[in-house]
Amino acid sequence: MACGHTVLMRLVASAYAVAQKAGMIVRRVIAEGDLGIVEKTCATDLQTKADRLVQMSICSSLARKFPKLTIIGEEDLPPEEVDQELIEDGQWEEILKQPCPSQYSAIKEEDLVVWVDPLDGTKEYTEGLLDNVTVLIGIAYEGKAIAGVINQPYYNYQAGPDAVLGRTIWGVLGLGAFGFQLKEVPAGKHIITTTRSHSNQLVMDCVTAMNPDDVLRVGGAGNKIIQLIEGKASAYVFASPGCKKWDTCAPEVILHAVGEFIGPYYIWKEEALRNNWKHNDPISH
Repeated sequence: MACGHTVLMRLVASAYAVAQKAGMIVRRVIAEGDLGIVEKTCATDLQTKADRLVQMSICSSLARKFPKLTIIGEEDLPPEEVDQELIEDGQWEEILKQPCPSQYSAIKEEDLVVWVDPLDGTKEYTEGLLDNVTVLIGIAYEGKAIAGVINQPYYNYQAGPDAVLGRTIWGVLGLGAFGFQLKEVPAGKHIITTTRSHSNQLVMDCVTAMNPDDVLRVGGAGNKIIQLIEGKASAYVFASPGCKKWDTCAPEVILHAVGEFIGPYYIWKEEALRNNWKHNDPISH
């Protein structure tokens, strides 16, 4: 590991490699045929074998390389020995070629908090809506989301049996967002993306009040943000409690990193815009 690289860029490069491995785990669990589904709080709040394995992989891999890091995962998992095959020690060298924004160059490992959603869109995953699924790794510093990685395990899965599956999007504030082609919604179109599984009257009223040309009801916060940056939707509306920091940390970074260059063109729930990204929860490894 080159000593000249900053802590932040080394962490993002490692998170990229870890996210790639996470995508492989997500696909492997489906291929093996046993999703290991359990209900956490209700029929729409599910956990699968992939959620559990991916969280163990991400948290354990990053903790081994960055022992002073605070890592918080969505799933409440009991402490256990992690199988070596879940550990990813690599890093994405292309990220290390990028300059670290000067405001983050002196950040210490112990000052960073990582928020992990191992399988965003779990319900859709169990229903075979695979394009809704993402893996989210967000990095926060001094109360602000500053870097993030989003893996889409099933990107390109509808392109046929020989298609290469998966892609990873990443971004750092002050540097930009990478791994996708930025597009805008067709001229004159106002398209809203919103929740598929957690709607209520307030959400429906807000969407209706915006008089959209079309409404896309899909799963996963990460998936909805990708719809924004790739021009499939012009706004993401979810006027309701429910999103947590592991849902919003990585996507918020990608949106703001894009917005630094083309200006904000999205609507995000008020809670997320005001979110306090400081560590206030137990560490989950």
